[in-house]
Amino acid sequence: MQKFLKTYGTTLTVGLFAVSTLSGVFLFFHISSSTFHSMHEWLSMVLIVPVVFHVWRNWGAFKTYFKKKPMYIALVLSLIASLAFAYPSLTSSGTQSNPMRMAVSALHKGNIAQLAPLFDLSPEQLKERLSAKGYVMDDLSLSLQEIAKKSNKPLGPSLIKDLGPN
Repeated sequence: MQKFLKTYGTTLTVGLFAVSTLSGVFLFFHISSSTFHSMHEWLSMVLIVPVVFHVWRNWGAFKTYFKKKPMYIALVLSLIASLAFAYPSLTSSGTQSNPMRMAVSALHKGNIAQLAPLFDLSPEQLKERLSAKGYVMDDLSLSLQEIAKKSNKPLGPSLIKDLGPN
């Protein structure tokens, strides 16, 4: 076990951290989000295992960090930064507080006739645009969510992107 910890604890931490960092950057810039979303979530969870091994293996060195002021400053700053992002959601009275998610959710609930004017198109033109991108719709009163499901397409940014011009 000691050999395993020595050999893989740090190396797997570094490797999975690199994957998590790279996928996080792609997600932040909305580049190929469907490719990186699950990868980022799952491999970040897997990253916990080698991190625990790494900390366990190097606990003596870690203890010295907690004897110095910079560690506590870094921990407090990290907590403050995380709370800055969590605060809007924690203090929201609604079920969703992210305006972008609320807007996308509203678009998903709209039908072609309701959404077409947002893109300066007639409902028939928007139907043609989506049909050209592989969406199946028999009825203009279907919501985008229903159209995506019927077309075996994902909801989310890719669907909203498909509403726009090529």
